[in-house]
Amino acid sequence: MATVTLWRPTGPQELALVEASGWREWPPRLPGQPVFYPVLNEDYATRIARDWNVKASGVGYVTRFEIEEEFLDRYKVHQVGGQTILEYWIPAENLPDFNRHIVGRIEVVAEYR
Repeated sequence: MATVTLWRPTGPQELALVEASGWREWPPRLPGQPVFYPVLNEDYATRIARDWNVKASGVGYVTRFEIEEEFLDRYKVHQVGGQTILEYWIPAENLPDFNRHIVGRIEVVAEYR
């Protein structure tokens, strides 16, 4: 089975929920968060974690995970800035299905304070 590597910048509250899941799934979106945004490269995730999450909560994490390529093919890649500013837009109601297609564990690859 082919997989795709994705990254997700996150703050401490979301990361605590990921840890509580056994590092296997992303938590449901909060009200006002209609979309889950995993990104396609570590550099973009780092910029968000370092520049946004640290300001918002004092710490930002970069996570990495694998997802089944065949499942991910249902979604379009969105370019939301420069050439490397790429992300998927997963509707909140699709997140449980998305989580079922994660392969292995979600891992923290960087922390910024």
